[in-house]
Amino acid sequence: MTVDYYRKFFVITEVDRKLPLILETVGYEHKQQPTRREEGYPCFHWLQTTLGSGDIVTDSGTFKLGEQQGILMPAGIPHAYKAAGGGPWSTWYLTFDGALAASIVHSLELPLMTTVSWGSDAPLAGIHESFYEQYRYSYDFTGMNGSLEVYRFLTLLKQHGYVNRAASFSQSHERLLPLLFRLEESFAQPDVGLGWMSDILGVSPQHVNNLFRKAFGISPYQYLLQLRLQKSKEMLIARPAYTVKQVAEETGFLDASHFISTFRKSAGMTPEMFRNQYKNKDS
Repeated sequence: MTVDYYRKFFVITEVDRKLPLILETVGYEHKQQPTRREEGYPCFHWLQTTLGSGDIVTDSGTFKLGEQQGILMPAGIPHAYKAAGGGPWSTWYLTFDGALAASIVHSLELPLMTTVSWGSDAPLAGIHESFYEQYRYSYDFTGMNGSLEVYRFLTLLKQHGYVNRAASFSQSHERLLPLLFRLEESFAQPDVGLGWMSDILGVSPQHVNNLFRKAFGISPYQYLLQLRLQKSKEMLIARPAYTVKQVAEETGFLDASHFISTFRKSAGMTPEMFRNQYKNKDS
């Protein structure tokens, strides 16, 4: 990257304030200067290191940000930061707000006020360069475009960021891929369970459980149940001659009554009611 500094503030209109996310500012500093904010920043503030290291000082402690590390601070948190280690500290930052900003950060379970790390090959490692290219060529960051850019950034943080050496979402998903492919073929087999999954991946059942919860937020059993329900929906539509009992057997449920009760709880209707919806559409 050849640029030493850029900062872009964006005009926020009353119409923009109704958007779920608003991009307030984005910038890069090759030599980050010491900064102190007694009242904190007025909206969400993301700061990451691109070169060197820095110290973030808050009421709850000091956080060191090395390369491929960043921190997400909510509005109004007093803080200060400065270079550490004697060398230059290069940073990239993004600030955002919006009608649903806090809800989106919460629903994505993004960590606040803690050091987030990622791999050198993750998109976050070069995000300061990709934003500069857009800035350089006058990309319109305002309004809906800015909202989409913030959401894209937050999803990258969700996918690739991790805390305390735990696997990131993308790492957990990648580790599960061989099992997910096998489940597509074997989901209806009665022996499919946590032990079977553990054997496929060659790890402990507890580790399988941790991977599923990190990647999908649910247990392996819940994932298998959702997969069987999805396959049953496909079969109910694709094979209208099949009875509900046959669909239950083909998709791994114990019996028709268990299938019907599980389906109703998930979809809010019986399998036959679900099928009839599509019959009416086809007629």
